[in-house]
Amino acid sequence: MLRRAVLRFARDRKANVAIIFALMLVPIIFLLGMALDYTLALRQREQLNAAADAAAIAAVRPAMLTQTDSSVIRATAEAVFAAKANLPGLATTPTPTVTVVDSGLSRTITVSYTAQSVNNFPGVLRTPTWQINGSATAKASSAPNMNFYLLMDDSPSMGIGATTDDISNLIKYTAPAYQSAGASQNCGFACHQTNIAHDGGTKDNLAIARSRNITLRIDLVTSAVNQLLNTWSNCPQSGVSGGVMQCMAALNNTTYKAALYTFDLGLNTLASLTTPTSAGLQVSNIALMPVAYQNCVVVTTNCKTDNGTNIAGALTSINGIMPTPGLGSNVAGDTPQEVVFLVTDGVEDKISATCPNASFAPNSRCQQPLDTTMCTTIKNRGIKIAVLYTEYLQLIANSATGIQKTDNWYMSWIDKYDQPTSSTGKIAQNLQACASPGFYKSVQSGGDISKALTDLFIQVASSTANLVQ
Repeated sequence: MLRRAVLRFARDRKANVAIIFALMLVPIIFLLGMALDYTLALRQREQLNAAADAAAIAAVRPAMLTQTDSSVIRATAEAVFAAKANLPGLATTPTPTVTVVDSGLSRTITVSYTAQSVNNFPGVLRTPTWQINGSATAKASSAPNMNFYLLMDDSPSMGIGATTDDISNLIKYTAPAYQSAGASQNCGFACHQTNIAHDGGTKDNLAIARSRNITLRIDLVTSAVNQLLNTWSNCPQSGVSGGVMQCMAALNNTTYKAALYTFDLGLNTLASLTTPTSAGLQVSNIALMPVAYQNCVVVTTNCKTDNGTNIAGALTSINGIMPTPGLGSNVAGDTPQEVVFLVTDGVEDKISATCPNASFAPNSRCQQPLDTTMCTTIKNRGIKIAVLYTEYLQLIANSATGIQKTDNWYMSWIDKYDQPTSSTGKIAQNLQACASPGFYKSVQSGGDISKALTDLFIQVASSTANLVQ
């Protein structure tokens, strides 16, 4: 019986599965071990890549961009990497290789590493560790040192009321019905008129606006420049006194200077290039251009017209003042970048022999959008131009029946340049073409000019870091 059982077992082939399983067990264990160790290595590589990213970004922060000692920059990146790279499962904490490349204001940081991930199945893989590596690159440009030339339009059109209510009140209190109060109603807007009696009045329209607490566009411009140079309550860095310019200089670790001008028939110097604080002392001197009387901006024997805005002329004058710009770095021998800040309603009103409007005789008054030729000349020198457009809108007044159009001159000569809208018409188009790319903003009557000017300045002055790879 025993003999029969042994023979039956010898003839049985059902044990093939066990034999095959035994033969396959070795490669299965090998593949499982390799998969587990490979997955662990991938996870550690992701964490080390994140550490390299953080280290590269840390080395191009604004505070670090002012650092010129490469050893300090490398040490900063290595410290950030080490704090995040001490991971379990590594043979040792890897030491990164940090390269620093400076080119002008631009800095490129590359953080690379090689590490050894400890294998859980070293016998299976015939190696105790699995090598992993990676790198991260960050690039940033430091904020440059800059000289800012602020050009504020002070021509008669900036004497328009700041809001619809201000416009309505100004029209009301300078109308013929109020002549007994001394209004020189023949002079448009809040005219700063030096010869009031010429138009049969006894009181300057600007004085009327002041006595009635009417806010003018020139007041909003003055307030905006004051915030830029003197007082800004929203600076994110504590302990900084002054305006937006001083705040941004502290945040960006840069040096800024400012020059302050107004322009009408020509360029008027309020402050030559100096510190923002010194230029800010002259903000209170921003004022409307005085006119002799209606249809005469200056007293002459041959008074032709009441022109008062030569934007291209002001740009020509400032172009002669500004030096050739540098990169704005702190490298010895380098000079600041040069920036023109132009705040205007964009309509030139000057004597011209080549006025495109045929209704004007040669060598007489010409009203037209800004000729951008000088803008191109300035930008070709490497100088940036930032433009804030205080939109030129039709004068309207509130009446018992609603909004009432009141300015026929606007409708006859300016309206066509504001079509289809004041934000998209020829005036806006030319001002945007005058500005350097990205340095243009517009604001309508009643809008927040202070915020618009602040936003525009921050846009020009700011710099950012970015992860390249």
